[in-house]
Amino acid sequence: MVCLELWSFELLVLASGLLPNPVVETSVLSICLNTSLTIWQISVGLGGAASIRVSNELGAGNPQVAKLAVYVIVGIAVAQGIVVVTVLLSVRKVLGRAFSSDPKIIYYAASMIPIVACGNFLDGLQCVLSGLLLGFHFHIGGRGLWLGIVTALAVQVLCLSLVTIFTNWDKEAKKATKRVGSSDDQDDNAEQSIPK
Repeated sequence: MVCLELWSFELLVLASGLLPNPVVETSVLSICLNTSLTIWQISVGLGGAASIRVSNELGAGNPQVAKLAVYVIVGIAVAQGIVVVTVLLSVRKVLGRAFSSDPKIIYYAASMIPIVACGNFLDGLQCVLSGLLLGFHFHIGGRGLWLGIVTALAVQVLCLSLVTIFTNWDKEAKKATKRVGSSDDQDDNAEQSIPK
């Protein structure tokens, strides 16, 4: 899924070349892509840490601690998102200068950063088709492409939130404990079959 997510961003930049004024569109969307991918690394790290923590707690048979870990990491992610949005909005008028000296590109990048900030806040998988539909059908250019991503991210966040809210943590802990127990049995059997 990570690979598809990265490809979708690359396809977004390629699709921007089909918009009117492709040089400016591609330049600005490349700035947005590089900014997003840099910030995205934070979310990947948080996701990995959350996965390990929750898996360990479920495997240890601690569903309440696993549930608490989910709430904590969601809180951290929201706080991180707020910080990222605040920083991006604060530097939006100068961020483009790190990539280009063309005033048109700098100005257009500044107008795109609030959308990129929103997308980074939601931070998840996106749908290139939604971006293409908004970008080309409604003739709103690169903003439409990014609005497509933000829309898809919002839907994904809603779906994942519902799954998280309605997860039966006791049941998940029992399943994880059972898997760990069957894994230990296999390890014991493997050790017994090794000739000494």
